[in-house]
Amino acid sequence: MASEKTLDDLFLDTLKDIYYAEKQILKALPKMAKAAEAPELKAGFEQHLEETEGHVERLEQVFELIGKPARGKTCDAILGILEEGKSIMDEFKGTPALDAGLVSAAQAVEHYEIARYGTLKTWAGQMGLKDAVSLLDATLKEEVATDEKLSKVATSQVNLKAA
Repeated sequence: MASEKTLDDLFLDTLKDIYYAEKQILKALPKMAKAAEAPELKAGFEQHLEETEGHVERLEQVFELIGKPARGKTCDAILGILEEGKSIMDEFKGTPALDAGLVSAAQAVEHYEIARYGTLKTWAGQMGLKDAVSLLDATLKEEVATDEKLSKVATSQVNLKAA
């Protein structure tokens, strides 16, 4: 008979999910930066690449706090979101709509990450993992800020160019 799963198990499972996702995002961001035409968008992707490296480091610290090895678990959701982004880069290359599509794809990634980090932060708090709460909250704030920057670039530049 299978043992009953706990919040600890769900926390670890979700931590592995976002760890895998962040590693995949590290691979995708340089491609997105290279494809972007607007200098502000290109710079934003490059800055977020540096931040994402920090996100991975913080996740590794959370794994350490709970005494588990830092290992990812295949995240089909992020693979699908990144594949959509790749399709946009292929289908809209050289068009005025490319950067608008890149922003859209990047925001889909950010929204996924925001959902994951918000959930993990809440669970860490319920589990009494104060240090993990701080680490997860720092990343959550960066993800929200990135989403806000993407919205600003979209509404002030790239959507206007695409219209």
